[in-house]
Amino acid sequence: MTPKAVTVGSVILLGAPGAGKGTQAKVIAQQYGIPHISTGDILRDNVARGTDLGKKAKAIMEKGELVPDTLVLDMVEDRVDCPDCDRGFVLDGFPRTAAQAEWLDRFLTTRTFAGRHLPPIVMNFQVGYNQLLQRLTGRRSCPTCGRIYNVYFQPPRREGVCDFDGAPLIQRKDDSEEVISERLKNYERQTLPLADYYRRQGRLYEVNGELPREQVTAEVLSLLERLRGEQ
Repeated sequence: MTPKAVTVGSVILLGAPGAGKGTQAKVIAQQYGIPHISTGDILRDNVARGTDLGKKAKAIMEKGELVPDTLVLDMVEDRVDCPDCDRGFVLDGFPRTAAQAEWLDRFLTTRTFAGRHLPPIVMNFQVGYNQLLQRLTGRRSCPTCGRIYNVYFQPPRREGVCDFDGAPLIQRKDDSEEVISERLKNYERQTLPLADYYRRQGRLYEVNGELPREQVTAEVLSLLERLRGEQ
């Protein structure tokens, strides 16, 4: 598919772990030829390249501490200032708090896309708690080929075995129900104020993330086309 060479601006995807943000971010990035940016990827890239920011972050992480906002914001700013972001970019996993959203708004007032100031388009993927639990706790992966299954929605042909190479499937430790439940609670506590922040500005668009993947994609792309046409 040839990407559409149009100006999109910044697209922010909100949603709990397992809501499908990463999947839809990749689709948007491919459709418009803009980068899909996640803070985790930025952090790992800076550490791997040994940048000044990466060295600072690595020293903090080696102590078992969280990387502070100041470093994360500097990394995001460096990344979105790159030439490949001139027409826009998709943010997945950032901002995580209202304070980060306020910083991003201030930054975007100084940033143009093809010479235009464009407010971010913010989509919030809504998926019920029980379905999120099934999506995450039901996830199994093949340690050999890396294929992902779900025992509820996309099971292997033979229980516990990869369809392609016959390797026994594994469940990641952080996909246990106890860990997932705590992650979802933390996300809700942290993100409710963030969703309210964008809702008060009239910039939050709800997406039904429980629909089949293709329908979610169609809704997301339709929303982007409509909003981009109104800018």
